[in-house]
Amino acid sequence: MKRIVVLGSSFGGLTAAFDLKRFLGKDAAITVVSDDDRFVFLPSLPWLIMGHRRPEDITLKAADILKPRGIDFLHEAAVRVEPEASKVFTAAGESGNESEIPYDYLVISTGPSLAFDEIPGLGPDKGHTNCTFTLDHAVNTHAAWKKILEDPGPVVVGSSQGVSCFGPSYELAYEMDAELRRRNMRHRVPLIYLTSEPYLGHMGVGGLGNSKRFFEDTFAEREIKCMVNQAIEEIAPGEVRLKDGTKLPFKFAMIAPPFKGVPAVAPLGNPRGFIPVDKQYRHTRYKNIFVVGVAVAIAPPEPTPVPTGVPKTGFMTVKMAKTAAAVIKAEVKNETPPSPGELNVVCIMDMGNTAALMKGDPVLPPRRKSVTKKGAQYKALKIAFERYFLFKMKHGFSNLP
Repeated sequence: MKRIVVLGSSFGGLTAAFDLKRFLGKDAAITVVSDDDRFVFLPSLPWLIMGHRRPEDITLKAADILKPRGIDFLHEAAVRVEPEASKVFTAAGESGNESEIPYDYLVISTGPSLAFDEIPGLGPDKGHTNCTFTLDHAVNTHAAWKKILEDPGPVVVGSSQGVSCFGPSYELAYEMDAELRRRNMRHRVPLIYLTSEPYLGHMGVGGLGNSKRFFEDTFAEREIKCMVNQAIEEIAPGEVRLKDGTKLPFKFAMIAPPFKGVPAVAPLGNPRGFIPVDKQYRHTRYKNIFVVGVAVAIAPPEPTPVPTGVPKTGFMTVKMAKTAAAVIKAEVKNETPPSPGELNVVCIMDMGNTAALMKGDPVLPPRRKSVTKKGAQYKALKIAFERYFLFKMKHGFSNLP
């Protein structure tokens, strides 16, 4: 029986675990290890911030959906991997005592480490800004947003240098504008979109179709002021200070932090802690380690004046996880491994009173097809997809599209 350990209980981790159990059945003992005992539908965190969702609407208990399918769940934090020995070490509870878990195969789907400390004053815990990348941060950001509705003032939304996920910041800029207009308060809230991207709609992938013109036009229509190609020096109470000397006052700031690899697995990767893989998402050195999602190292398509990273969306992460699971299955069963397809991206971005569909095939240029377009039907599609994916994960139906 093969011992397979999966690090992470989000999109990639659960998809890999469900697929592997379905493929291998009793031939594999699968353990999912995570310091978060919840699956969170991360694309809905902007809606939670705006008050359109509650935490219980978009979360599932990991153990409740894994154990009935014969998959063990360990609610502990991984602290390091020893690849030569094929072991994961975890720290359990308040004691922090380490335990070791041997594996025949390891699937890493740990997501990012949010590097707030790289910019003084950034972040909700030790700084002066809010964040949308975790459930707990989003709950706190919702509380801060409610205060703006009660006592309006300047708002700064955007992404700092080193970010590789720009979508939620764009969504929140549009959603905040729409909500303020609905309340007839927009004229009392100056709204600035601040980003490290060289131009609006770059998204870390060199743009998608007409995304540059799309974002420029829609921001102009809504009078959202944009500041591109910017690096942040520090955040002071009520003020964003940029490296070019510009100072932006704020009463509410939601700024995405730089991304780097999670400390437990970062030594397996590059200087930022992202891990190099081949086309099957296998570690380039350790052949029994597979990596999916944000933890994967993907080189940017072009150099940018201010550093930006390549996004790895939930859609992309699921495709990586399914490829990795299929390759492991083929090895265990002595079958021919599948040929991995090119990685593409599909993203639906809520815009408050409408939504946008963004597609790139493949994800990095040059592409066969690339498009950004808006329509009310895409908002309905985003709502439907949220319900569909939560249903999929709740019942372990990773084999569905």
